[in-house]
Formats: sequence, C-alpha cells, structure tokens
Amino acid sequence: MSSTVLVAGSANLDFVVRAAHVPAPGETVLGREFRTFPGGKGANQAVACARAGGAATQMLLALGTDDFAKPIEASLSDAGVLLHAVRDAQLPTGTAFICLSDDAENAITVAPGANMALLPEHLPALDGVQWLLLQLESPLASVQAYATAARAAGVKVALNAAPAQVLPAELLAQLDMLIVNEGELAVVAGNPPDLATGLAQLDVPCVIVTLGARGSLARIDGQILVQPAFSISPLDTTAAGDTFCGTLVALLARDEPLQQALLAASAASALACTRLGAQSSIPEHAEVQALLADASRLPGTDAHAALAAWCAL
Repeated sequence: MSSTVLVAGSANLDFVVRAAHVPAPGETVLGREFRTFPGGKGANQAVACARAGGAATQMLLALGTDDFAKPIEASLSDAGVLLHAVRDAQLPTGTAFICLSDDAENAITVAPGANMALLPEHLPALDGVQWLLLQLESPLASVQAYATAARAAGVKVALNAAPAQVLPAELLAQLDMLIVNEGELAVVAGNPPDLATGLAQLDVPCVIVTLGARGSLARIDGQILVQPAFSISPLDTTAAGDTFCGTLVALLARDEPLQQALLAASAASALACTRLGAQSSIPEHAEVQALLADASRLPGTDAHAALAAWCAL
C-alpha cells in the first residue's frame, strides 16, 4: 500500500507580470509578458508531493465559486491530487499578484480570499495518512487544530512556517518537522544571532532551514545534515521553496532517509527555478531522477564542506 500525504492549506490563482526589475515603493515599472498560473503555497506543495512519486497525495483547500477556482482544481487533479474542497460563495478564490524581475527576484502580494474560510472542522478523516503538511497562508487556529488532531491520530506533522509569524508553543509542540528559510527562522526563533542558536532554540524533533542558492541544512536527533544546492541559472524562483517542501515530505512518507530526501528535494527545487510559474514549474519524478543520476551535476564533498563551514556548524 502506498504512503499517503495530506496537505492542508492555501490555493491561489497567480497573476504574474515580468519586468526589468521589481518596483521600489512609489515607483511605476513598465512590465512585459503577463500570464496566470495556479499557485498558493498549499497547492504548490501538494503538486510537488504528488509529482515526487511514491506517496498518494490529498489536499484540503478552500475555494470560491468563481472562475478563478477552475484552473487551480484542474492543475491539482492533473497532478493526481485527491481534493477535499471547501466552497465559500461569499469569498473569492485566493489570488496572488507577482512581479517577476529579469534577475529572477520577485515581489508577491497575496489576497487570501476563500483561504481564510478553511476552518478546524473541515479536516477530513486521517485514516491511512502518514504525514500532514501545513503552511501559514490559512488561519492559524485551523493550522493548530489540524496539527493537534494529526498528532492525536498518530500522523506525523510537518509545518512550513511561511509566511513567517511568531508561533505559539502549543503548535510547535505538535510538530515532527519544521521547515523555514533564514528569514522565517529569525521570526520563529526570536531573532537568534546565528543559525546554530536558532536551531537550538526550537523544541521540534527536526528543523530544516533552506538557504536559497547555498542549499539547506537539517537538525535531527542532535545531528546536523547539510545539503548544498545544485548549480543552476534561475529564471523564476516563485515555487522553489514549495517544491522543496512537497518533495521532501513525499520522500519521507515512503521511508527514504532524511539525507536522501534533502538531496531529492534540492534537485526538484533547482529544476523548478529554471521555469516560469508556480505549479507549472514543478518537475515530474523522472526529471528529478535524471538530474540525480547525472554524477557531474551532484554537489561534491567540497560543496558539502564549504556549506558546513559557512553555517559555522
């Protein structure tokens, strides 16, 4: 029987415009191409999980009854995600407005809409679910309720603490894994002076910190693992972190060792950075395997040593 991951979280329709650079406050920039893409942290992570292979993927999400919901549903269904969709006729489907610069930086404004209608009582039955994957684009009370219910049912809980906010100790106590980037680590851990201090301050069995183009590191059972990033020329980094999260949890659900899961998540994230859009950029399982099979592309021992030294761990 295949492992199952339930992703509970946000789904948005992304409105993306490309420009030479991201506007500064008060600045108007003349953009170029405009496209829409299915997005949202929760939905992106669900697609990444499904495409990683080996783990059946379900998603709990809230949508409006407008036309913006249709491409989101289609994208998730095409990826093989089983949907538990809450409908809210009073709120529009969530949207995100993204300016993507020529150097692959972006500025994102999210209008959550129906995502705020995802309530504690909407959590489906957890029978057969091995991992619950959460983010913070849904109401915090719902996130905490889902984590508590999953822990009580013996389901492992992973939280991607994005967008960053201070988290209650009661939520942290329910987590098996916390995934943050450097900025999110600073918020969640209370502005620690360095990575090591931030990792030590978080009472979660496993903490993973993504470090952008440098790679990632994990603290588990008192041990530190480092994973250098793959070398790429980025085009659009919009869903890179979500691709990392979904791929990582999918591999853990099928009982892959954490170091191997970090490597595959890094490879998937790198590939996502080379394509436009959120869910449209997330690679298929075969593409990730092809990258992992190319020994010339794998980060070597020197890269591992360099990352460990940079982290001062």
